[in-house]
Amino acid sequence: MWHSDQFAIYGVKNKSEVSFLISTSIDGDIVAHGCETIGFKTVRGSSERRGAVEASMKMISLLKNGENVAITIDGPRGPYHTVKNGVIKIAKMSGAPIIPMIWYSEDKTFVTFPSWDKMTAPFFHAYIVNLYGEPIYVPEDADNETVAEIKKKIKKSMEALAKKAPECYREAKKNKLWDKKS
Repeated sequence: MWHSDQFAIYGVKNKSEVSFLISTSIDGDIVAHGCETIGFKTVRGSSERRGAVEASMKMISLLKNGENVAITIDGPRGPYHTVKNGVIKIAKMSGAPIIPMIWYSEDKTFVTFPSWDKMTAPFFHAYIVNLYGEPIYVPEDADNETVAEIKKKIKKSMEALAKKAPECYREAKKNKLWDKKS
């Protein structure tokens, strides 16, 4: 997911089955506490702070063991909606696919932060939909040109999901998705 889409985690059903990569920053401490409070596991590390290699290796190990991980693909500091190398390296080394993910809501109960990523967060109760793209695999022997193409493919998938999201949200609302017990 994009860094701005972190609140997609609220739409994940089986939170205890997902490990979320979170920075070792002070902001990351707050996010990690929130994620753990609602049931996620966390792996702490950041490409721009300590623990990058250890966190990457932990994520690779989890993926090789068939577990799920969540990563903000444009990192903790951007640039905005630019796919970074971390997600590519982890997918390449683990053999696990990258599943693009976004969230969307038309509820008016959100606050937008004045941050580089333009993050929007639920302020009160809100209905959201999560959308997932097709799996994207990174070949073990991917060279720089292949990696560049995969980054473009990921970004294109994210943009297509964002374009499709309003229609999916309205369909879910029409079908009273949130009124159904699951």
